[in-house]
Amino acid sequence: MAEKMSVKIGGMTCTMCAQTIEKALSRLEGVYSANVNFASESATVEYDAEQITISRIKKAIKDTGYRVIGERKVEREEIKKQQRIFIFALVLSIPIFLISMLFKEIPYRELILFALTTPVQFGAGFQFYQGSYGALKNRAADMNVLVALGTSAAYFYSVAATFFTGGEVYYETAALLITFILLGRMLESIAKGRTSEAIRKLIGLQAKTAKVMRDGKEIEIPVEEVSVEDIVVIRPGERIPVDGVVKEGFSSIDESMISGESIPVDKREGDQVFGGSLNTLGSLRFEATKVGRDTMLSQIVRLVEEAQSSKAPIQRLADRISAYFVPTVMGIALITWLTWYFVAGSTLTFALMAAIAVLIIACPCALGLATPTAIMVGTGKGAENGILIRDGESLERAHKLDTIVFDKTGTLTQGKLSLTDIFPAEGWTEHEVLRLAAIAEKGSEHPVGGAIVREAEARRIELGDADYFNAIPGHGVEAKYEEKRILIGTRKLMRDNGIDVQSLGSKVRLFEGEGKTAIIVTAEKKPIGVIAVADTLKEHSREAVQTLQGMGLQVIMITGDNQQTAQAIARELGIDGVLAEVLPEDKSKEIKRLQQGGKIVAMVGDGINDAPALAQADIGIAIGSGTDVAMEASDITLIKGDLRDVVAAIELSRRTMSKIKQNLFWAFFYNSAGIPIAAGVLYPFLGILLRPEIAAFAMAMSSVSVVFNSLLLKRGKIKQPLK
Repeated sequence: MAEKMSVKIGGMTCTMCAQTIEKALSRLEGVYSANVNFASESATVEYDAEQITISRIKKAIKDTGYRVIGERKVEREEIKKQQRIFIFALVLSIPIFLISMLFKEIPYRELILFALTTPVQFGAGFQFYQGSYGALKNRAADMNVLVALGTSAAYFYSVAATFFTGGEVYYETAALLITFILLGRMLESIAKGRTSEAIRKLIGLQAKTAKVMRDGKEIEIPVEEVSVEDIVVIRPGERIPVDGVVKEGFSSIDESMISGESIPVDKREGDQVFGGSLNTLGSLRFEATKVGRDTMLSQIVRLVEEAQSSKAPIQRLADRISAYFVPTVMGIALITWLTWYFVAGSTLTFALMAAIAVLIIACPCALGLATPTAIMVGTGKGAENGILIRDGESLERAHKLDTIVFDKTGTLTQGKLSLTDIFPAEGWTEHEVLRLAAIAEKGSEHPVGGAIVREAEARRIELGDADYFNAIPGHGVEAKYEEKRILIGTRKLMRDNGIDVQSLGSKVRLFEGEGKTAIIVTAEKKPIGVIAVADTLKEHSREAVQTLQGMGLQVIMITGDNQQTAQAIARELGIDGVLAEVLPEDKSKEIKRLQQGGKIVAMVGDGINDAPALAQADIGIAIGSGTDVAMEASDITLIKGDLRDVVAAIELSRRTMSKIKQNLFWAFFYNSAGIPIAAGVLYPFLGILLRPEIAAFAMAMSSVSVVFNSLLLKRGKIKQPLK
């Protein structure tokens, strides 16, 4: 039976570390797939629970030389640890540097430098040796190997000069190399911690306790002990502990943690409330419907965690390059040393310093951070705005879309009929027509009847009870009230009953041309008016459609409505492409047909019958106010049901991909330019040669710059596209 687990990992220093762990896990019998993300410092493993245990998986991680950290303290621990090690290395490196550069004549200079450098090399630098051992044991080479090689070469060369051969020593090179790399790691840990800020905010919203009614008394219990069907009591200023349905009371709830919408939402009996949201005004009692891992907040946290630890397809390029990068760099460093020493005839120390600079500057950390940090920030930014993205692949694919297909009912429209127009015949008023129609429809279960009755109640029209009621399926209803025979329905119903409605014909055709359903009302076989009902558009549907079109996307509406009604709705929205009279089971076929025509298609829907089309589309976008089935089949879920978030999701994808491309470009550019300069190609012409410690600082800053560039995604809103 396939199961999935996620675990936090400590001690990773570069993308090659992640690949080393990934290889070790993938070789285990019973592991279907392993994905280790350097930026989120986590592993997601899919495995057969009958073949392998979780403890065996964790042991494999430890055997590679890394730590398994069960709780979410990994980021804080890593930052504090790197800070302590960096300060230790810095305190010793400052006198090492001063003695090496300024005090060249002091007694026992080399021995003092040896004494100060050794704790830096094997104390602060121990992690590089430990990481190298784990990598080489798994037949891999990572950044630890490069750093260990480079610093060891400078250190042991200096030790040999101190105790055996005499000559210049380079203790400061080894010490400063380690110190600058540790500085980079510390800054990187701080920056990476900020990339997962969205997760921490969401988890911080979870209530610790809940007040519930037990045996007629209100008691406070840990939130983990709340059960489904418990009655939970909430007072002003308290955070709602679990999901539920209001049974008593009225209040305004701040649901910005889930929807990204800052305006509080009014809640009364029958409304849903969500764990983690904040009660602002009144008191409520609600029945718990979802607890623990089933709450909306827990599901959001889980989805964002999985998205942040996933890999986008573009990352595979960086992974492939990184896999060959370290052995290649080691080869270049060797060629550099051989060329300078044997071909150019330089001194051994000159050739050695050039080779060490190549080893250090070429570490592919920036390359490994380019994609995952942007994915983490992008998915986190989405979650903060009520946009849940399933994984990195979905986030990447969304920026390629050229066609957006919207389901009509419940997506572009409200999903329920509303009364839009009343046209009274001569001698009658709107009030009279609506009153008689509502009295007749009170006994009807048809959506048209419901819309008429709701409008009458909204206008506070007093409704009596009909003396007689009869539903005529597919045509309308008849009723008797105060000795009047009332007939409401289609033109065919009127013809069948011998009622002449020609005087209302033009109005009926006008309403139908506007995509509305026209209902004729008669009393005692005389037409008294026409009522029009329609599934009205959602508040921001037209704005969303126009913005998407302005972004260069083709917008298509798909519906089971007849062509005339569909075209009327499409005109109101400004949509040119309409797929009308499409049966629910044929929606996925229409999506496939568009894909076969070369389109990259997103499907936006909310119902159970949309699930096959959502799954067929290149990107399925589910409206969060819809069904769990639709959300399960989708790649992106919009919690609020606001169609402007379709714009935001695509814009977020575009911005994230732009950051990834920027990061990859600068990472490639940095290595392409840095390696030849470190190797000394400019030295014969311009006298420019990078010292190893400067190369270490440049390498560290390149990684930090990539992370901070990704963090720029947090700035600004994603509601509107970039100009």
